[in-house]
Amino acid sequence: MPVNNNSPQAETIGEHLVRCGVSRRQFLEFCGRLMVAAPFGLALTQKARAAEVARDVAQARRPSVIWLHFQECTGCTETLLRASKPDLSELLLHLISLDYHETLMAAAGKDAEDVLHQAMEANAGKYVLVIEGSIPRKDDGIYLKIAGQPAQQMAEEVAKGAAAVIAMGSCASWGGLPSADPNPTGAVGVEAVIKSGKPLINIPGCPPNPYTLLGTVLQYATTGTLPALDELKRPKFAFDRHIHDHCPRRPHFDAGRFAQQFGDEGHRQGWCLYKLGCKGPVTHAGCSTRHFNETVDVWPIGIGAPCVGCTEQRIAFRVPMFQTVPIHDPTPPDTYAPITTPQGYVSPVATAVAGLIGGALIGGGYVASRKLGPPPGKDDAEEQPPKE
Repeated sequence: MPVNNNSPQAETIGEHLVRCGVSRRQFLEFCGRLMVAAPFGLALTQKARAAEVARDVAQARRPSVIWLHFQECTGCTETLLRASKPDLSELLLHLISLDYHETLMAAAGKDAEDVLHQAMEANAGKYVLVIEGSIPRKDDGIYLKIAGQPAQQMAEEVAKGAAAVIAMGSCASWGGLPSADPNPTGAVGVEAVIKSGKPLINIPGCPPNPYTLLGTVLQYATTGTLPALDELKRPKFAFDRHIHDHCPRRPHFDAGRFAQQFGDEGHRQGWCLYKLGCKGPVTHAGCSTRHFNETVDVWPIGIGAPCVGCTEQRIAFRVPMFQTVPIHDPTPPDTYAPITTPQGYVSPVATAVAGLIGGALIGGGYVASRKLGPPPGKDDAEEQPPKE
């Protein structure tokens, strides 16, 4: 993957699209999808028309992106590769200048290292550094070295010249799976290592939604600003809600209908997965409204699996998968997300009405009476996860 040293500074996104033969219709379609997928991440999406968004995005310079890999499974990159609208070429090679990425680049060895340093020098103070994977801090690089450099040293060096640093995925955000007990490598998230004072954005998820990254980078490219962040430095536009609040199975929770075990009648009918350990009530993420790869129900609860809380620092890989969590808001919402039950025959209208009428009494009362809590005789402290 050769570095185009002139592109990020001299060529706008619009000029690059024209040169590469991308039609205006294709670009407008993409901007329309971006407005839906990242409605608060890109400041321009406050405008009413996709054409206005397209105009301003086209005028922006393509940001240089340097992507480093550390302790990870490459799942965060894989989810980018499988984004269908836009596809890989549109997402990565047209809208940003991906100047270094060990998984995607053709170069290897010394050639790859030369590419990295060329990109850092050509875009000093302007490039966006994306880090995928946790960083091991034990034994001075025995667990991970790249070109003879321990991961921590490499991360600190590349971050010095960056305009902003994005921790992509739960491993980079706060250690993720590699940091689970007993954490033999001393794995930590990016924030624990990089102390340069650069703006840091955490985009947790296992994997995260690719539109969250794209919305963040394009906002920086078009306005020179970064999205508003929550207390864990996550973009609010993607992490401003609990999955439970907009879960398509929420009517079943409010009506007191719970799957008791995998494969039972309730599970086949699409009932609430809370008793199976679903962490949706304490997990901030947009999975229930922004499915992966533009495919309906492509997310854990959509395929019948409980949410594991992968975007939460103190839940994923910390709390047992099938342990229940506290319910912070048992009151039914005013409206419900659509229900899809491909295996069953539940009427969405009937379910919503039942939930609205009896929700507070059946669902909320059930929680309040501890029938969904830990078994009798167990100490609450043993069953409840640490408070956020």
